[in-house]
Amino acid sequence: MAKDMTEIRWHGRGGQGAKTAATLVAEVALNEGKYSQGFPEYGPERMGAPIRGYTRIAERPIRLHCPITAPDVVVILDATLIGADDLADGLKPDGAIIVNTSESPAAMRKKLGIAHGKVYTVDATKIAIEEIGRPIPNTPMIGALIRVGGFMQLETVFHDIEKKFLKKLGPRVVEGNIKAVQRAHEEVQGE
Repeated sequence: MAKDMTEIRWHGRGGQGAKTAATLVAEVALNEGKYSQGFPEYGPERMGAPIRGYTRIAERPIRLHCPITAPDVVVILDATLIGADDLADGLKPDGAIIVNTSESPAAMRKKLGIAHGKVYTVDATKIAIEEIGRPIPNTPMIGALIRVGGFMQLETVFHDIEKKFLKKLGPRVVEGNIKAVQRAHEEVQGE
């Protein structure tokens, strides 16, 4: 794997937007002139079932076409998945984990049982409810990811959210998602 590639593994449940987030981040990277992939991995395809999403971002063409086993960043949309599976499996020593929770990064590190990498938390569900009116944490988690990763611009994300959601969901939903991304970007905490 090239050093100029960032690999992100998303863990969530059906209906939380992990697939949308993985592909939206890939689209944003493309719009910033980078190479990218964004794709889901489904288990039983039903609401609430655990799913994984994958995003790769690189400065040169990506030749890999497989799930991500050694992520730079792990994004956990639902903290109830912790303990059911080793969500930190393969995390690079200098990697980062971002968890959707109201708990502290130290508490999440303990629950995850990891000593390496950085741990970040943000209450993305609360932000989503307050800004979008629905408990779908994917767009706030994108805001946290951008703050933690520093590999994309917020303005490009805002533009892509507008482009993707305006016709389908309307201006109110677009505005709520943009506010949710901005808030999570500001509120994410790490250790």
